Amino acid sequence: MKKIELEIVALSHSVAQSHNYAVVLGEKMGSRRLPIVIGSFEAQAIAVALERMSPNRPLTHDLFKNALDTFQIRLSEVVINNLLDGIFYARLVCEKDGEILEIDSRTSDALALAARFRCPVYTYDFILDTAGIVFDDAAGEAGSQEEGTSVDDTSNPLAAYSLEALMRMLDEVLEEENYERAAQIRDEIERRKKED
Repeated sequence: MKKIELEIVALSHSVAQSHNYAVVLGEKMGSRRLPIVIGSFEAQAIAVALERMSPNRPLTHDLFKNALDTFQIRLSEVVINNLLDGIFYARLVCEKDGEILEIDSRTSDALALAARFRCPVYTYDFILDTAGIVFDDAAGEAGSQEEGTSVDDTSNPLAAYSLEALMRMLDEVLEEENYERAAQIRDEIERRKKED
């Protein structure tokens, strides 16, 4: 099976499930998004790595990275390799002295490590077909599953809404747990506040 490279495009809080977050992965060479619900501790671990923060003491994922580095084991990639009963499965693909080793992992832990090692994240078509959301970035309209907007400001339909309308829309999409759309609305709100 051909692997499809992903990148983390958003990390959002879930309003409906107060202790949960969603990490949204986007296809690097395409318009599909893969939202994965994770816990608050896992979200914090990913956010710390994405923001390149340096905590006073190593977090669990930092400790694991330090241990791998100490024993000269390189995390070469993360593969989200299965989806069963709504649960994503992942593998850490490591290399030591030319030997490839695969380690089973929770997807959230694998993503936290991928952010620390700055290694690529992959998945397969069948996972994106099952759980992905398709966006047509060129038109700024959704594909068959969800509504989305273009990242190009010149074709941004959110520009037509007032700040108050955007705030109401943000509340609505967060209740629906449409985190990709919420991130786009949040970005538009922040852009407007900077202009003021």
